[in-house]
Amino acid sequence: MGEAQEVQLHIMVEEAKEPNSDLNTNMTNQSTVPQQINYKWWLRIALYILIVLVGQTVALLLGRLYYVKGGTSKWVGTLMQVAGFPVLLFFYCFSAFKNSTANNLQTQPRFSFIIVSAYALIGLITAANCFLLSTGMLYLPVSTYTLISASQLGFNALFSFFLNSQKFTPLIINSLVLLTISSILLMFQNGSGDLSGVSKVKFAIGFICTLGGSAGCGLNLSLTQLCFRKVFKRGTFMEIIDVIFYTSMVATGASLVGLFASGEWKSLSKEMELYELGKVAYVMTIVWAAIAWQVFTVALVELMVEVSSLFCNSISVLGFPVVPALAVVFFHDKMDGVKVISMVLAIWGIISYIYQQYLDESKSETDPRMANEVSEAFPSGIQIVDRD
Repeated sequence: MGEAQEVQLHIMVEEAKEPNSDLNTNMTNQSTVPQQINYKWWLRIALYILIVLVGQTVALLLGRLYYVKGGTSKWVGTLMQVAGFPVLLFFYCFSAFKNSTANNLQTQPRFSFIIVSAYALIGLITAANCFLLSTGMLYLPVSTYTLISASQLGFNALFSFFLNSQKFTPLIINSLVLLTISSILLMFQNGSGDLSGVSKVKFAIGFICTLGGSAGCGLNLSLTQLCFRKVFKRGTFMEIIDVIFYTSMVATGASLVGLFASGEWKSLSKEMELYELGKVAYVMTIVWAAIAWQVFTVALVELMVEVSSLFCNSISVLGFPVVPALAVVFFHDKMDGVKVISMVLAIWGIISYIYQQYLDESKSETDPRMANEVSEAFPSGIQIVDRD
């Protein structure tokens, strides 16, 4: 009788061990898979960040080169930022080939009245922003221009608060205050001494237009993120290409209307002849600037879909301090004490926000209960999806 009880007890112990071993195995697998997925996700994000920083730097320097060497048209400067969308046709050709092979029609563009209206609204806002920014680029040194443009991160946070329920933490508030002070400091420098042939009035116009364009960029990114959540919804790579392609098409159309309505088109042939680097360089400057802006835009929107509009904007702004340093080398811009202090404050503010993003991501990985709070702070969420 005693031996039977011992055998029965031994069997019960063995049965109790087996589920625990399975549970431990499952927990080990569950803890290993997310780490692998996160590794791939961070690698993809790192690639997008690199493309954003390089593409933006090249585009800004080429845009400034156009004005320094004899370009004067604000609408041509606008077209450089939006007219490169035909290069995206490569993705449509590749997608068509892939669909014909896999017989998959899910990546085809979807059209409806709401989607077309969203394309039109975003495109028109983009055209207005680019015109304001090209006006600022015409009248301001590229170093001053980029430092003022850093304020778009603050505008983006403000608009995301209303449109995307962005939460303000102490680090984000610190970032906004520092970026605001950084832009305000540039108002107190001697603008006429920074750029030959530019009066204080034109410097003020350039400052206001750049600040207005930065505010518009912040609004546009927040609005685009809202549209991805409420209108587009799929978040696939081809849907991102659709959004960039059709909004750029609308912005290009609006810019062409402005070019002909303003009469600037009449002086383009003379402008090309007088361009210091020659006619071929004139065309190549515009073409490569347009391509650089499109590559930058694709990577920027990818970051917005993967994380949030505020995060992608912070990465974009992160590249701004690099441009003034390169402008000193290539365009001989002056780097006085005010600009140095402004640059330090801008870098401090940018790092403050990125550190907040790092803290939220770390908390969401170590404590699953933080996932909901992070998704509320960054409404688009961190989507680990198949981008194919």
